[in-house]
Amino acid sequence: MEKPASLRYAWYVVAVLMLAYISSFIDRQVLTLLVKPLKRDFQITDTQYGLLVGLSFALFYTFLGIPIGRMADRQNRKRIIVWGIIIWSLMTALCGVTHTYNQLFLARIGVGIGEAALSPAAYSLITDMFPRQKLGTALGIYNIGVYLGSGLSILLVAVILQLLKVEGTWSVPFFGEIFPWQTVFFIVGLPGLLIVLLIVLTVKEPERQNVVTKSVPIAEIIAYFNAHRTAILCLFVGIAFMAFGSYSVTSWTPTLLERHYGLTASQAGLTLGAIVTIFSTSGVIVGGRYGDVLTKKGHTDAKMRVGFIGMSVALGLALVMLLIFSLDVAPLSLFLVLLSLACFFSSMPYGSATAAVQEMIPASMRATFSALFLFVVNLIGLTGGPSMVGLLNDRFFHDESKVHLSLAITMVFGCSISVFLLYKGLRAFGKTVAALR
Repeated sequence: MEKPASLRYAWYVVAVLMLAYISSFIDRQVLTLLVKPLKRDFQITDTQYGLLVGLSFALFYTFLGIPIGRMADRQNRKRIIVWGIIIWSLMTALCGVTHTYNQLFLARIGVGIGEAALSPAAYSLITDMFPRQKLGTALGIYNIGVYLGSGLSILLVAVILQLLKVEGTWSVPFFGEIFPWQTVFFIVGLPGLLIVLLIVLTVKEPERQNVVTKSVPIAEIIAYFNAHRTAILCLFVGIAFMAFGSYSVTSWTPTLLERHYGLTASQAGLTLGAIVTIFSTSGVIVGGRYGDVLTKKGHTDAKMRVGFIGMSVALGLALVMLLIFSLDVAPLSLFLVLLSLACFFSSMPYGSATAAVQEMIPASMRATFSALFLFVVNLIGLTGGPSMVGLLNDRFFHDESKVHLSLAITMVFGCSISVFLLYKGLRAFGKTVAALR
């Protein structure tokens, strides 16, 4: 009787950590619908917006993830997560009282610093609470936070912008004049502190599968990486280019809907928010579950195979999107259908990729390699995807109205590299998993 009760509690912990992940992505993606007021009030270009969405956040998020991952391999993971949420929630609120682009850029760096603490510790914690045959589903549910958070952030901002007057300024005690749209940062940032309270009161640090009393030597980590570098690099970089396309979609589709199809910011936000919340979330669940099904059937490459299948379909959809945009035969309804399908299939790999990392890495190194995984994914995906669209608009097309072509090119580029690497690493990944078992 203890085992079912233990698993019920484990699923509860996954739900709480997913809630924290949702909060982190709401705070991370809140800028998506603010392109127009940002450009107007802070006097920035598309390229600067791309850097604000990607580079500012990813700068410390990626580099701090690795030392935090090493901490999570031997220290209290619950405490690491709690401090991370406190930092990113307060720094998101601080974005609401910035007065210049540079100040906002620095505040976004602070958000990235806080969020770097969550996933390496959460992956390690969840892995210690579930048997292998349920791990893909558990981590897939946790990773729903990526897309629920992205979708909800867009929906929330769309609703808030309908209620706010976006012209003029408001006066805030101690901080002076701010623009009305900046209050969005308070609304999405401060509720994260309630999640801190929930974790402190209801989540316990689980017993580790392998007790680690000290850090695994760097030389041992490097040796393991070198022994399995084909599988590790193909998985890490393959998923990074999946994220390259996904982050470009969530960062720029509202702007595309405004500039190319004439929707208002609120209409664009409600449309994309609904698509991401429904289709991307479904893709993560299906991907994680399908990976577990293939694992039970004896496929050692199951988790990576799901990624290859999902990204292959996503690449085909991105190519169709680029073709119809190039021929100027893309009515809004057709674009939304293609986008919905692309969101579903491109999110499938994320449902199984994090489980793949846990499956191919020894327990004593999992948080470190999880942090390395996030480092690669965010350095390439979060920094590169949104920035590439802005650069294509400003430097190649020299026309912000061509954002639909810039986005389609970015999606095809990211999906192509992802498909190639995930296919190339299938055999090596299967061998690595078999050897570790």
